[in-house]
Amino acid sequence: MKKVVLTLAFACATSLLAADGASLYKKCAGCHGVNGEKTNFAKIQGLSKDTVVSKLNGYKNGQGGAKKGMMIPQVKSLNAEQIDALATVISKF
Repeated sequence: MKKVVLTLAFACATSLLAADGASLYKKCAGCHGVNGEKTNFAKIQGLSKDTVVSKLNGYKNGQGGAKKGMMIPQVKSLNAEQIDALATVISKF
């Protein structure tokens, strides 16, 4: 019985995390597209989760690419769990 409860709890937590990532991505879609397909800023479609985490952490730490002036304010308030959830969503485009 405990295993069933733990499994269900894990499944619920995983679902909430995925939903949080999708919710977080909504503010990204304006520039990057619904599926990360827009190229006017930076196409993020097809990036691996590790790459997205690395890029977001780079911006969060004040580093990054040519668009860092736009990206730093977008990610500075994200915590590690939110970055991971967002990267999970983006990596599935």
